[in-house]
Amino acid sequence: MEKINRIRNIGISAHIDSGKTTLSERILYYAGRIHRMQEVHADAGGATLDYMDLERERGITITAAATQVSWNDKSINLIDTPGHVDFTVEVERSLRVLDGAIMVLCAVGGVQSQSITVDQQMKRYRVPRIAFTNKMDRIGADPERVRKELTDKLGLNVVPLQISMGAGEDFQGVIDLVTMEAVAFEGSCGEHIVREPIRPEYMDSAARAREEMLDALCMFNDEMTERLLEGQEVSQEMIRRTIREATINRNIVPLMMGSAFKNKGVQPLLDAVCDFLPSPLDRSSFARDHDNEGTEIPLAADPDAPLVAMVFKITDESFGQLSYVRVYQGTIVKGRQYRNARTNRMQRIGRIVQMHANDREDVADAGPGDIVALLAADCASGDTLCGDGINYSLESIFVADPVISLSITPASSADQERMAKALSRFMKEDPTFRVWTDPKTGQTIIAGMGELHLDVYVERIRREFKAEVQVGIPKVSYREAPTIEAEFNHRHKKQTGGSGQFAHVVGRLIPLPQDGESSYEFEDNITSGRVPGEYIPAVNKGFQAAMKKGPLGGYEIVGCKMCLDDGSHHPVDSSEMAFRTAARDAFIEVFKRSRPCLLEPIMAVELEMPAEFQGPIIGDLNSRRGIILGTENRANCTVVRAEVPLSSMFGYATVIRGLSKGTAMFSMEMARYARVPAKLSEAILEEHRRHHQQAVGK
Repeated sequence: MEKINRIRNIGISAHIDSGKTTLSERILYYAGRIHRMQEVHADAGGATLDYMDLERERGITITAAATQVSWNDKSINLIDTPGHVDFTVEVERSLRVLDGAIMVLCAVGGVQSQSITVDQQMKRYRVPRIAFTNKMDRIGADPERVRKELTDKLGLNVVPLQISMGAGEDFQGVIDLVTMEAVAFEGSCGEHIVREPIRPEYMDSAARAREEMLDALCMFNDEMTERLLEGQEVSQEMIRRTIREATINRNIVPLMMGSAFKNKGVQPLLDAVCDFLPSPLDRSSFARDHDNEGTEIPLAADPDAPLVAMVFKITDESFGQLSYVRVYQGTIVKGRQYRNARTNRMQRIGRIVQMHANDREDVADAGPGDIVALLAADCASGDTLCGDGINYSLESIFVADPVISLSITPASSADQERMAKALSRFMKEDPTFRVWTDPKTGQTIIAGMGELHLDVYVERIRREFKAEVQVGIPKVSYREAPTIEAEFNHRHKKQTGGSGQFAHVVGRLIPLPQDGESSYEFEDNITSGRVPGEYIPAVNKGFQAAMKKGPLGGYEIVGCKMCLDDGSHHPVDSSEMAFRTAARDAFIEVFKRSRPCLLEPIMAVELEMPAEFQGPIIGDLNSRRGIILGTENRANCTVVRAEVPLSSMFGYATVIRGLSKGTAMFSMEMARYARVPAKLSEAILEEHRRHHQQAVGK
């Protein structure tokens, strides 16, 4: 158990360009994993964890990379995740299997749009985190504003453990409020940590900050409260223990600061990871027992218990599939067989490797808390591997629906085979990447989370699979929705010799609020057995089947509450199939009478620019049907938050570069669906019909 207690499984998550990968590179260097630090945009080859050619060329993280380092006698499994919302599934599945996280924030940008998404993901999987205010060396760095935004925008109970000595160009180091020492970082790579007494000019602010820290912590420790009330000194050991307990229980978020690029503040952050974030023994995990009606069963971080492990990520490589696995209970041993809970088949484990970005080291086994990869194992993302005598499955990973699609066509028949192989691999790797064939046009359609997402996959098809493809224009993933309540009374009757088909359904379609959590609800109001109970699920399935394709433009239907109020059946001719067919036909009829409308995805856009370009950029957003939610001045730049329809944002990166002479940055993520204006809706549907006729004509 002592070995498990020394494991820390952590991820680094943040908004784009907050410095996650730079921080990861410093962690690898100080922990002795690498002997020379690389920069994200360096000509020498890019950061260690950005091992894909595309990542190094673009200076962004596309896939979550895993590695393992040692620090203070602790073993840290580290996952560096992407910041772009297009690759959010990488963050999602990493946080699903991690015990703790470092949330990185820019000292100038503060809490940005993707910071909010990352916060929601951490809350969804109940992951304790440490916040790290990075880029303290930048002009305009304001750690106090970052702390306030974490509290106001994310609702976190933030407890600063450090205050800065200077900021921007004058940033010299930090003051440790636990030990009440000034901490500086010397040497060419900041490898020498110098702890010394606090200088007089910082003494008052440090004393004030320490008092605030103790006031916040005493809420979670009665003994500390008593000592403070009696005017007694509180020991460092008590402070550290309280911070650890409150962090693991997600009562507080410790806040630290530094500049990864300038090699300042990283080692104390690593100390805090070891001291305050949980080991696998500190986190409670549960699985569902399929042999016992799906009862929730607590898992124990016990190496001798039956194995329970989750496959959280799949990558296909030249030698076969690489499956990333987190072990929750038991030990996975090379050469043994384990049951895949999804397929109910036994799976032999050939090789187990410890990953370091794209390099790997063979290991014989892996126990609770370990994150390893299996070579050539036949499994999919989200699968649970079980040991003898149990049939458990772990809660799967949340997968968002794609918002953008485009057609992709191979240049030749040889390219067709290579493209098909690539698409099959990408679908297995990434649950947010979808592929289907349009039944009307025969075209292959790919869908994903954004332009960048699909652009990266198209580029990978060309590079990795040597398939030349032509790409159609991007298409928005619209939805269809009802606007008024409508009633249905549909009788399905078919006589074909022998027993026929009969089903009769009566009820209402009620529009659901667009901002509601549910896109479909079913209400069973049948009394007196007018429709037998065994046919009710078939009615529900019939409604849902009809919602996959709407009558306006063939888009998915959302926002419907279907109430089954009455009906009738025939003792011989009624069947599940008859009621399913009746429900499907009834839905199609009633939806047409509900004054259906088109809904479009609205993106939350955040732009950062020099103040002199604010006017032209806001004017351009207004011309794109954007709604400006607010502007904020930060140091020498302006931040604009807006909501803009996705259909207006294609190619926006090129436009904003032109408007700002290359100085503006923007990020966007899916916010909600909203109704398309009537005139525009007519134009969209007309264009849809025209394209369909052309495609069919070919």
